[in-house]
Amino acid sequence: MGMRVIVTAGPTREYIDTVRFITNASSGQMGYACADQAVRAGHQVSLITGPVAIAPPTGCEVVSIVSVEELQAELDRRFDACDALVMTAAVGDFTVQPRLAGKIPRAAGPVTITLVPTPDVLGYLGRRRRNDQVLVGFAVEDANDIEKAYRELSAKNCDYLVLNGPAAMGAKESEACILGREGLVLDWARRSKTALAREVVGLLGPAKTATTKGTKHTKKTRE
Repeated sequence: MGMRVIVTAGPTREYIDTVRFITNASSGQMGYACADQAVRAGHQVSLITGPVAIAPPTGCEVVSIVSVEELQAELDRRFDACDALVMTAAVGDFTVQPRLAGKIPRAAGPVTITLVPTPDVLGYLGRRRRNDQVLVGFAVEDANDIEKAYRELSAKNCDYLVLNGPAAMGAKESEACILGREGLVLDWARRSKTALAREVVGLLGPAKTATTKGTKHTKKTRE
């Protein structure tokens, strides 16, 4: 029934207090498009998604996460059993330590928070991966930072790296290219996220006839 594919999507949130958080502008559209195209190709898809305002594609398992810690926990549990990982999630680079108790009152005046780096989730999985797994990473850089993207591909032990321009965040189209270990796989151009997702899924392995399944949704709750 096709490959076992994990797709991560959307942003993460790191809470400052009980109601406020830091996040990024990811809409989740790229990851959801990749999950949809993988289902259409006949793969068994698990979509691990941060908080987004779009409906998940039909035919895949959906696992909702909020924080980098929750994302890492889900990937740690599932990664060894997958054939391919498409890491489109915009994983937050920083978390807040310590998270403040309760809701901070504005009347209390200025507040100082400390941001510390989050774990390198993709780098950890790249070191842990099997040789027969396919690993696709995503990076947001300008077009002239392609050498930096190649270094990231190597450092994270990915098979492919999708290089997006900053304008892709939250947009319906992506100015992007795909890098492989041997060089450029897909030229830099503006494409719909559906078209780019189709190219990404085509790199995973042979397409098979899609099957129609219901969507299973697992909700992770924030403490």
